[in-house]
Amino acid sequence: MQLSKHFFKIFCLGCIVNMAAAAYGAQTLAECMEQGKATFAAKQYPQAAQQFNDCLAIDAKSVAAQLSLAGVLFTQEDLAGAQTHFEQALKNMEPQSPYRSYAYSMLGDIALKQKDQKQALKMYQKSLEYNDANVNSLVGKGVILETQGDKKEAAQSYKAALAVEPLNTVARERLVALEPDYLSDEEILTALKQRYAIKPEVSSLTQQQRDLFKKIHLAEQQRGVDYLKNKYGKKADEYVVTLNKDTDFSRQMLTLNGYNTLQKDIAQDAVSTFGKLKIPVQDVFDLRDKQGNPVFTKDSTLTAEGFYVYTQALAGKKEYLLPNQPVPLTEQQLQKARQRAKALAQKGYAEISHAELKFVEEQTLCSQDTLKDKLGVYFLPIAKKQYRYFVRITDDNALKTVPYYYVMLARQKRNPKLEVPKNETVEYYKYYGYTVCLSDGNLTLQEQ
Repeated sequence: MQLSKHFFKIFCLGCIVNMAAAAYGAQTLAECMEQGKATFAAKQYPQAAQQFNDCLAIDAKSVAAQLSLAGVLFTQEDLAGAQTHFEQALKNMEPQSPYRSYAYSMLGDIALKQKDQKQALKMYQKSLEYNDANVNSLVGKGVILETQGDKKEAAQSYKAALAVEPLNTVARERLVALEPDYLSDEEILTALKQRYAIKPEVSSLTQQQRDLFKKIHLAEQQRGVDYLKNKYGKKADEYVVTLNKDTDFSRQMLTLNGYNTLQKDIAQDAVSTFGKLKIPVQDVFDLRDKQGNPVFTKDSTLTAEGFYVYTQALAGKKEYLLPNQPVPLTEQQLQKARQRAKALAQKGYAEISHAELKFVEEQTLCSQDTLKDKLGVYFLPIAKKQYRYFVRITDDNALKTVPYYYVMLARQKRNPKLEVPKNETVEYYKYYGYTVCLSDGNLTLQEQ
């Protein structure tokens, strides 16, 4: 986190030389530390690391040198080295040292960078035991709680950080982003009134109003204010309201009129963008994302998923599906389908294509129900309206293997070397001039 570097710089400016250095010459250690700080300030990080190593050669137990070296290594992304020296510094510190909170906080940052959230949270909490106003630890704790889904507690952590450092941008931005998750009904009512979305006299919050607040808030988080300002210039003032103007806490928000205008404008831009991608006009409003969610609402505005699809299209990435395209299978669905297909193969089934299934239907005149119920065809469901198809290869009842006969007949046309297995039922039907099924799709003869 940026805050960690900030703390390190503050620490280095006020490093305290370990008193044990007196036995080795305090002035020498002090000069070494000063040189190391100057080198670090000049962003000569490898040289700074070497300098602080030299300081440790003078006094191996110098907490100041250990922390300074750890900070330099952290800056260089040498996380293992930084962790070693922060931990060593903690071993050499006095129990009530004011730098314990800092060291544990930095160990939390290291764990977070290593994607070990459990360890990171543990370190941040340990840091806060020594200093409950450690902003870096409060923000780090908030980030972890937020990713774990505990958004209300995350908001409390960000609030605590801002109480100490009101201008901390990370805490402020994350706290604003979490507003729909922690604001009270009264606070949401106030937020809607500030945006001119409801009348001033409204005193109770409805679910519809809560949903409206979430939509406007999301549009703001997606840089809707910037969009309108860039498009309309000074005219955008009627679409945007500014709180705490000309202060460090200034914040611009969408009015209800601004939100509605934004939705219409972005939808029109999206239609134009999809048109440039050669998507037929009649298909644009039926586009879906790759999970099958609609891109447009019934009112022809973008859904939340549609906004993502649109922004990805602007970046040259295809995240949409045309109306006739199936939803891609997830890895879990693919793995499940592979396991079931393997089990069917072990039971004497062969997989066929959809085109081959259609060929079987044409040759037998049988309905899909008859094929499944009487002729051994298996439809393996793998997703909504998506199947893999299988036919019996061998069976004591020759009727069950009729589809396989026609599949092999189709394949032989592409590869004459293939041998089509004989089938007594097919030969019987051909001898008497029967079709396998009647025009209604049912079997011509009852199964014996």
